[in-house]
Amino acid sequence: MKTKVLVLVFLLVLLSTPVVHAEDALDWYTKGQYAAMVGNYAEALTCYNNALALDTKYAPALSGKAVVLNNLGRYDEAINAADAAIAIKSSDVNALNARAYGLLKSGRYGDSITAYDALFSGGYIRSDAYCNQGYAYLMLNKSDNAVISSEKCTTIDPKNLDGWNQKGLALMNLGRYQDALNAYDQATKITVNNADIWNNKGLAFTALGRSQDALQCFNKALGLKPDFADALMNKESVMGKLQVVNISGTITPTVTISRIGTLLTPSQLPTQDTPQETLTSVIPRTTVPVVKKTTYSPISPITTLMGVFVVCGFMLAVQRIRK
Repeated sequence: MKTKVLVLVFLLVLLSTPVVHAEDALDWYTKGQYAAMVGNYAEALTCYNNALALDTKYAPALSGKAVVLNNLGRYDEAINAADAAIAIKSSDVNALNARAYGLLKSGRYGDSITAYDALFSGGYIRSDAYCNQGYAYLMLNKSDNAVISSEKCTTIDPKNLDGWNQKGLALMNLGRYQDALNAYDQATKITVNNADIWNNKGLAFTALGRSQDALQCFNKALGLKPDFADALMNKESVMGKLQVVNISGTITPTVTISRIGTLLTPSQLPTQDTPQETLTSVIPRTTVPVVKKTTYSPISPITTLMGVFVVCGFMLAVQRIRK
């Protein structure tokens, strides 16, 4: 009887114990995707590495790793991971996109352009990718190509602010100031709260000799960003306080890029179909708080005298108790 009871208890314990499944590469990859989607890139990288430890040829984990490495600013490693994924699966759009973006951020603009062409040849059509390619062309001073890529970006996404802004910059480089102004008109229809766009639009008006309109644009830029040095300089130039802005020739990418806030806004969700890459040119400013000093006033004579009285009283009381 006791034996039967023990067997029954053993079976109940066994049945009530949860079954622990060993995690495979897919499990770790899925965890990595969730972590990346909420912006926890360090955890996502760990998950992808765990998946690859179980299966070194798991292409989705390699491409996911490339995406999060880009987000961590580790571009050379991202390119290597993307190359490994592409070697396994040449049509992996996440890997192709991550590779092109890593090259862009590494300053390898020519290679990045070629990489984006490889992405597009596979039928991958996305506005931010064309915008990124346009940026690479702009940095190489190939403004005609920059216009074409930017136009493809805005055709796919007419509300892509960065695409219109970038197109305007390229057109300014080509001396097509009215066309540039038209691009900035589209940008200000999307939002009136971007100081960089107003500054660039003001430069287009300046080039067209429309100083009053330019002045209004610079004022709007300064209304949104009072410490905007470029807009202030341009305003003073238009008002005749400084040398008039001369943009009759070409505007190099280095100069014009410094006048804009964010050039590119790719997708924020690193999924297999929509990889995540973001390129910004704004460096957040941080302020160091001033350490507050605490000062102490010296002890007054009255306070000292009162302390002496308290101590003496305490000592008398102790002597009485002893007696």
